[in-house]
Amino acid sequence: MKIKMSFFFLLCPVLFLMFGCGDKDAAPPEAAPVFVIAQKIEKKTVARVIAVSGNIEGSKTARLGFMVSGKINYIAAREGAMIEKGQLLASLDPENYRIAKEIADANAAQIQDEYDRLNLMHERGSLSESDYSKISNGLKMARAQQKLHTKNLAETRLYSPFRGVLLKRGVEVGEVIGAGLPLFGVSDIRLVHVNASVPETELRFIKMDVKAKIYVASIDSAFSGRVIEVGSLAEPTTRAFSVRMEVPNPDGILRPGMTAEIQIPSGREEEVIRVPGEAVLRDMDNTAYVFVVDDVKRRAFRRKISLGKIDENGIVVTAGLAPGELVVVGGQHKLHNGSLIALKQAL
Repeated sequence: MKIKMSFFFLLCPVLFLMFGCGDKDAAPPEAAPVFVIAQKIEKKTVARVIAVSGNIEGSKTARLGFMVSGKINYIAAREGAMIEKGQLLASLDPENYRIAKEIADANAAQIQDEYDRLNLMHERGSLSESDYSKISNGLKMARAQQKLHTKNLAETRLYSPFRGVLLKRGVEVGEVIGAGLPLFGVSDIRLVHVNASVPETELRFIKMDVKAKIYVASIDSAFSGRVIEVGSLAEPTTRAFSVRMEVPNPDGILRPGMTAEIQIPSGREEEVIRVPGEAVLRDMDNTAYVFVVDDVKRRAFRRKISLGKIDENGIVVTAGLAPGELVVVGGQHKLHNGSLIALKQAL
C-alpha cells in the first residue's frame, strides 16, 4: 500500500507538467468574424449646389393700427388664426366719434339752409359778393368737418387688408390706445418668401427664376421654390448678399419665422465622394466615422471623416476617404476598431 501511494504522488507532478503547462502556452481561440456588407467608394460627377440657410416670411406682411385714438371694445381673433380679407379685426368705443359726427352733420345742415336762403338773395343781386363769399366758404368748411368726423367714426373699426394669418395681437379689450400705433400683424402665407444670405464668391452663380430646393426640418418636409430677388448690395459686416425665393404654400403649413435649408443650383459640376447615410456613425464627441475594410487582413478599421452636404442620395465626404476603398454599410454597429470580418456582400 505504501508503494502504491508513493507511485501516485510521483506521477501527479508529471501529469501536471504534461497537461497543465500545455494549456497555459496555447493561443486563445480567435473571435468569430462579423458578417458585413461593404460598398466600394467612387467619385461621381454631380451638379454643384449652393447650400445656405434662410428664414421664412409671408409674401405680404402688414402692421396694422387705428388712425384714431380710443378704448378697445372688441377684438376678433387670437394670434395664429386665419383672417379673411375685409374681416373686422378690432374696434374702438365709437360713442365720442358718433356724437362729433352728429354735431358736424347738424352744423352742416344749418349752414346749408342759410346758404340756400342767401344764395337766392345773391342771384337777385341783393347780397354783396363779400357776404356771399363768406357763406360759401362757411359751407365748404362745414362739409369738410362733416367728412372728417364721418371718416373718424369709420376709423374706429379696423379691417384686414388681405387674407392671411394673424401674427401679432399687441392689445387687449379695455386698453386705451393712441392713433397710429401698430397693434396687429397680418401676413399672407399662401405664397411665402424664403430669405437667405450667400457669400460674395457664390453670388455670380445665382440666376433669377432658378428652381431651388427648400427643406424645413421642423416639419420634415421639402418644397420647391424659385429665386425672385438677388441682392446688389452686400451686408456691411458679413459681406454677404441677400437672395429671396418664393414658395407656394396652399395648405398653410409653412409659417413666418420657420428656418429652412436651401439648395440653389449653380450651373456647375463637381466630383464628390458620397456614402450612404447609414454607413456614418458618431462617437461620444459627435465625431463622424466609418468602418473601412482591409482586404488583406480581412478586418474593418475605424476611419474619421469630414462631412459635407446631405441629399437624398447620401452624405458627401469631404475628407477621410479615397476612391476604391470599401466602406461597411451593413453590420457596422457590431464592429469595433480592427474587428475580424467576413464579407457577406460587396456592392
